Amino acid sequence: MNVKRFFRIASSAAISFTVFVVVAVGSTYWWGGRKLERKVDVAVQPVTFPADATAIAHGKYLYESRGCMDCHGAAGTGKQVFDEANGFRVRAPDITRGNLAIDKYQPQDWDRTIRHGVAPSGRPLLVMPSEDYNRLSNDDFAALVAYVRSLPPGEGKAADLHLPWFLQGLYGAGVIKDAAEKIDHTLPPSPAIAAAVNAQYGAYVANSCKGCHGATLRGGDIPGAPPDWPPAADLRPSGVMKKYPQADQFVAMMRSGKRPDGTEVSRVMPFGAFAKMNDTDLNALYSFLAAK
Repeated sequence: MNVKRFFRIASSAAISFTVFVVVAVGSTYWWGGRKLERKVDVAVQPVTFPADATAIAHGKYLYESRGCMDCHGAAGTGKQVFDEANGFRVRAPDITRGNLAIDKYQPQDWDRTIRHGVAPSGRPLLVMPSEDYNRLSNDDFAALVAYVRSLPPGEGKAADLHLPWFLQGLYGAGVIKDAAEKIDHTLPPSPAIAAAVNAQYGAYVANSCKGCHGATLRGGDIPGAPPDWPPAADLRPSGVMKKYPQADQFVAMMRSGKRPDGTEVSRVMPFGAFAKMNDTDLNALYSFLAAK
């Protein structure tokens, strides 16, 4: 083959490939933006929020032990969750009465936001891990919201989300999914389950693990997480649970963030929240994971 002809063909192929890549990346980036603006229609039945001290105290327990505090802060006034060098930036909003948008929330808005990952406007909430909270019973959901609504007003800072181009492209391509895509919105809320040290209640508690460990708790790469995050562990009996033959070892790990040999489990696990789980919840979780 003539050398000049070869280079012409190679050059044309390289240009064609470059154009293809640019078009593909541009298309997924564009579609990612469109996905963020789409409307998700979720029908919910309004739940009455209690005002008694017992329910609000239970709501505080759920807020602190199920990860809400990790993003929204101890006082509910929000905080910077991610500020990565690659441009990925997330600030969780102030969810107290100090936020004018929150003041306008109706009961169904709280439900769609927390249990379905959908804003009052109908658009999806990309970072809100509603798949962890979708199976909350009405009683637990109502207590959680009642506690948040009881918090003193903050400064009212809104959410801030910035996706670098490659993450928006992955989102547009469906590699990264928002919570609204992961949730079966037709399922009714979980029935109330009495707190007890058994696998049934443990399965209910384990719903709060699914955002990172997956719907089947198999673990693996965490979709949408920063690239330097370690993969989530496989929580099945054949996986990491083999390291915890006794419930007290598991409970100690969840409270300390350390394995029985003293090594650190993971720098990204929300042990600040897990440490606040009571003995019943942690032992029930162990009963479920060890027998799953």
